[in-house]
Amino acid sequence: MAAHWLTPDERRAWLALYALTSLLPATLDAHLFREARITLFDYHVLAMLSESEGRSLPMSELAARSTASLSRLSHVVKKLEGRGWVARLPSDSDGRVTTASLTPAGLEMLAGLAVAHVAQVRSTVFDALDARDVADLERVGRKILRGMDGAHWILSDGEPAVEAALAGDPTAGAGAAPGHHEAHSTGQ
Repeated sequence: MAAHWLTPDERRAWLALYALTSLLPATLDAHLFREARITLFDYHVLAMLSESEGRSLPMSELAARSTASLSRLSHVVKKLEGRGWVARLPSDSDGRVTTASLTPAGLEMLAGLAVAHVAQVRSTVFDALDARDVADLERVGRKILRGMDGAHWILSDGEPAVEAALAGDPTAGAGAAPGHHEAHSTGQ
């Protein structure tokens, strides 16, 4: 089989994406660790709980929303439990299911930290972008994500126009602002 090498444009795009996916998590991790001695993954778990109905999710759904194995999530939730920010309980509807819930102390900590985190995300990512760049970032990110995991939960919360455009409808989004979503208080 002959190699199908990247074109110069593809190579530059790939290297930029690779650098971004390597440096961005490390930058945000360092900031969160300085602010609250937590990792970006810890923060994401807490944010997913804060944004869910009742601030509670079954561990399996929280794992999917965190893009983590149940084993990794269980370890992190245990750590967050130790800090009083999360509680694990059997589900009210199915005793075989364990749910993770954000505690009032966890919500208070997250609400305070979210301001600094969102400021860091904004200065690291969005301050250098205009509205079209943000829409392009969402469009390209969703397109790549769809190819990797078409059932990923993030794909189900998009604007209908954005989703139609990604599905190939050339008339979708005319006059709409792709990627226009309300910002959550946790910055996710």
